[in-house]
Amino acid sequence: MVLTESDSELEAGDPAPAFELEGVDGETYSLESFADDEALLVVFTCNHCPYAQAKFDLLNELATEYDDVSVVGINPNDAEEYPDDSVEQMRAFVDDGRVDYDAYLRDESQAVARAYGAVCTPDPFLFAREDGAFRLVYHGRLDDAPNPDDEPSRYHIREAIDAVLAGEAVDLEWQPSRGCSIKWTDD
Repeated sequence: MVLTESDSELEAGDPAPAFELEGVDGETYSLESFADDEALLVVFTCNHCPYAQAKFDLLNELATEYDDVSVVGINPNDAEEYPDDSVEQMRAFVDDGRVDYDAYLRDESQAVARAYGAVCTPDPFLFAREDGAFRLVYHGRLDDAPNPDDEPSRYHIREAIDAVLAGEAVDLEWQPSRGCSIKWTDD
């Protein structure tokens, strides 16, 4: 499937679009849920895409390793056409440990994915907290592995997070994410 332009495109320094989404744990999450963090990594992802599956371990590690960063997975895919991306299946992935992010949320209306300008899974957006708001500091690839089965040699997202936590500018080229296109519902 061909990736298309998103309805919105965030640029460096833009504030994180607000959201209020239900997590697989039954809790409702918003940006304020992560207000104590220095950084917020929002990753549009899903269960069925091999590119997304290949990054589960990395995202789980990031969620565990960084106390001042929350890793939030948001699944916007059309679950009617792709049942593996249903809330029940998302919950199963969390229950069996395949997904262990700080929060795994369902974007049923796809409004949040559109507001962020997400186009594929996984599609990561890293925000740093500045003056009480999360501002975009990196949008691009998680690592340099071109295909799901390839072993990465460089982890762009770790470099970006480390820069934020050190109070430095993120000095990385923003290359388009690689993955499966978001499965949009018919509008």
